[in-house]
Amino acid sequence: MHRSGARPGPDHRAPRRPGGQVVTDDDRDPHDLDPDYDHHGGFPRFQVIDEPAGFGRFVTAMRRAQDLAVSAAETDWDQAADRVEDLIAVLAPHQAAGGVGPSGRVASLPGAGSLLMPPWQIRHFDPEVVEVGVQFSRYHVGGNNAVHGGMVAMMFDVMCGIIIHAIGRPISRTAFLHVDYRNITPIDVPLTMRGWASKVEGRKSFVNAELTDPNGTLLAEANGLMVRLLPGQP
Repeated sequence: MHRSGARPGPDHRAPRRPGGQVVTDDDRDPHDLDPDYDHHGGFPRFQVIDEPAGFGRFVTAMRRAQDLAVSAAETDWDQAADRVEDLIAVLAPHQAAGGVGPSGRVASLPGAGSLLMPPWQIRHFDPEVVEVGVQFSRYHVGGNNAVHGGMVAMMFDVMCGIIIHAIGRPISRTAFLHVDYRNITPIDVPLTMRGWASKVEGRKSFVNAELTDPNGTLLAEANGLMVRLLPGQP
């Protein structure tokens, strides 16, 4: 709904070629900001682990299965369902809470081994800029062979969290995330996402990111606000 006289909100977008130090009013050690820093607020402390034997192969196969699950011969659905149910029977006895199983904790694997995420890997990581390579596939299509906008937004949200770690801030929640879609995001193409923090004010970190194709075409850009958790805050 359009409201006459409405004024635009603040724009925290930063230049696409960031340089220099993050603008901040607090350069203290994160342990000074949050005495419970090592426990990540109310979060359990997740630790990166080595790849369990066979887990990387399993994740790769599951990603391919996700891509192929959109279509099959009419006579094959029952057979496919039988095999999926067999897999469920193997995995069901070992259900675990977040941060216990390997999913999302194997940094050496694309997407840290999480099937929720598109396969991404960090290429560059420092307080000034983070660069991640990511490639979407058929599973991530929204329509007309283009990546679903929600998948692009989720990847930007992941980047926001990586930026927070890169600048040495305690774990933070996403307060808002604004995404501008500039061009169709393709599948099966290696893409680059770059992100940086533009300003830090107390518990607030303002972050920016962009997604480009191999030719440097801007596909989408985002700006967000990350708010540091209080001790014990979920």
